[in-house]
Amino acid sequence: MEFETLRYETGDRVATLTLNRPERHNAFNTTMARELRAAWTEVKRDPEVVCVVVTGAGEKAFCTGMDVAEMASGDTAGRAAESMEESPFTKLTAIHNRCWKPVVTAVNGMAVGGGLHFVADSDLLLAAEHATFFDTHVKVGLVAGLEPVGLARRIPLEAALRMALLGGSERLSAMEAKEIGLVGEVLPADRLLPRAHELAAKIAEHSPTALARSKRAVWESLDRGLHEGLQRAWDIIGEHGEHPDMMEGATAFIEKRKPRWAGFSD
Repeated sequence: MEFETLRYETGDRVATLTLNRPERHNAFNTTMARELRAAWTEVKRDPEVVCVVVTGAGEKAFCTGMDVAEMASGDTAGRAAESMEESPFTKLTAIHNRCWKPVVTAVNGMAVGGGLHFVADSDLLLAAEHATFFDTHVKVGLVAGLEPVGLARRIPLEAALRMALLGGSERLSAMEAKEIGLVGEVLPADRLLPRAHELAAKIAEHSPTALARSKRAVWESLDRGLHEGLQRAWDIIGEHGEHPDMMEGATAFIEKRKPRWAGFSD
């Protein structure tokens, strides 16, 4: 697919989605927000895509959130009055779009403000050694709301509040992010994307449907209590019981060959 603000490439069952506004530190404007929604729709639709790598163009920034220049111009006026479903800025990530295909995010620089949506909603998260994480909403008079709520699901509450309330006056380093469990691996910049694609390729070897349903069971459990989360996971396991990949996986194991998985599209 061709986009104005994104690069979208596919190959070997993996899609690579690159935020491509390096001259604006990959900040998202209305165009990028709408194109992201279209890209995730394509990911969901394409049975050849099993896993997605998300990263940013350039070496300085992964994503610095909403483009302040567009905001200052008034082009985003009235966004606060919209419902979440109406706003283009609440459909940025796979989770926002209910896309259950696994996502590996490679943070290649600053992740700021709205850029933290991609961090909060990633399945596997890698960071370059020079990457930093901070939130400047309150510094410019905005509510740090959506991003900290997402982050609080995966890091200690104090860490999420520290980021929200300090307004960027202190920044979380890549190693600090790893220490609190936000980041799984910290790598030299030149190893970041190769490692992300290595992990994505390993994920893409497995049953696309089993992967998507496993991810869905885990993420949906975060919206429920333990009992309800386990019940929902049980229901998803039940849905999978009639899927051909169940028999194919066992048969391939017995026959000592690679499985021939059915495609998955949502």
